[in-house]
Amino acid sequence: MPRPLALHPDRLFPADPGVRTIARQLYGSVQSLPIISPHGHTDPAWFAGNAAFDNPTALLLQPDHYLYRMLYSQGISLDQLGIPRADGSTAKVDPQDAWRLFARHYYLFRGTPSRLWLDHVFAEVFGLDVQLDEDTADTYYEHIDAALATEEFRPRALFERFNIEVLTTTESPLDQLTQHRALHEGDWNGRVLTAFRPDPVVDPEYEGFVDNLEVLGDLTGEDTGTWGGYLSALRRRRQYFKELGATSTDHGHPTAATADLSRNDCETLFDKALRGKCKGSKAELFRGQLLTEMAAMSLDDGLVMQLHPGSLRNHNQSLFERFGRDRGADMPRRTDFVNALKPLLDRFGNERDLSLILFSLDESSYARELAPLAGHYPCLKLGPAWWFHDSPEGMRRYRQQLTETAGFYNTVGFNDDTRAFLSIPARHDVARRMDCGFLAEMVADHRLEEDEAMELAADLAYHLAKRAYRL
Repeated sequence: MPRPLALHPDRLFPADPGVRTIARQLYGSVQSLPIISPHGHTDPAWFAGNAAFDNPTALLLQPDHYLYRMLYSQGISLDQLGIPRADGSTAKVDPQDAWRLFARHYYLFRGTPSRLWLDHVFAEVFGLDVQLDEDTADTYYEHIDAALATEEFRPRALFERFNIEVLTTTESPLDQLTQHRALHEGDWNGRVLTAFRPDPVVDPEYEGFVDNLEVLGDLTGEDTGTWGGYLSALRRRRQYFKELGATSTDHGHPTAATADLSRNDCETLFDKALRGKCKGSKAELFRGQLLTEMAAMSLDDGLVMQLHPGSLRNHNQSLFERFGRDRGADMPRRTDFVNALKPLLDRFGNERDLSLILFSLDESSYARELAPLAGHYPCLKLGPAWWFHDSPEGMRRYRQQLTETAGFYNTVGFNDDTRAFLSIPARHDVARRMDCGFLAEMVADHRLEEDEAMELAADLAYHLAKRAYRL
């Protein structure tokens, strides 16, 4: 007998009945607010072309590294799931067979945020009322597959149904932005923007770095074989992104290290990078200098900076060689902010017109470093609990450790940072419920008045993100 699938209306609210009543009231005031999704990794081609999604496996399983990292940890290979390999090939796997394998192991996700998000998608988006398992796998697949063939489940229709006001994707400077130009010049009113992610041309350890600089030069007409020409090329690409709606840049560096070198030292370091001699600490110095250069450019062009440090990317070397980037093997590590950011902050920390949003995978830095920094420097704001901590308990720890020193208004609300389009409303719903629960406890403790909590709930769910990302 299949287990019923029913989302409890009080899920994630505090257990105390009095506090739960306050949380319900707060949540009711923000539940239907539009979604601001200012940073993510969905495919702009979905919205530019508005073609039907292929099948449940291609839409829900294969883009989501949260799912297949768990499956991989239990001995299920990426080939069994039909994940594309680095060389462009794909194992011959029937999508429905891959779905059955996923369903057979769905129990692995008990207690995880992935389970919360997916159950929300299954119940709210597709109207399913039994839980996913081995026995219901085909029912799920056929039901979802049939829905995806209808107009109501095309990307633009779902965008509108989800009440998304703004959605931002993330592209390399080498991307021609063909899909974004089509959206920009088209007649659909959905607002899908791009963000400038320069990692392939600012990280000398990124695969193909020297070749990437040549492509950058071809795109901009600048001499990227010189330090000055290189910086000019980056400025030109930023401007191109801005013309197509970008309001932000995004930097996925291994650490938060910054630098402020002399022009002569920059040219010497750049020459090493061009010759493939910029490795280890020299590469770290180069990336750090580029963060400072990007801050200078942001002061000129107004793009908001986002820094996502602290991930050791592609930790599983053999998996990286076989399947490439973003396959669930990135690992958090300790991250220093106070010392690492000082060179940049010495130059720009007091600039009110610069906005640098900091994220962290190192929760030990919340109260010790991030909250004091953002609670002082005008240019700094704190991004939400990110990646491994985009979870109910992660959100709770984030608020508990940051609020007393940084307050609420040195944070930027919520962004979902996802490749899984259908999970966007689920993720925002989790964040709204957790924030309303946190605020309800403050009201119950007489640390906030209820009208203040109402204002804060709306700010955290909607207004802060819109303001922080200049949307």
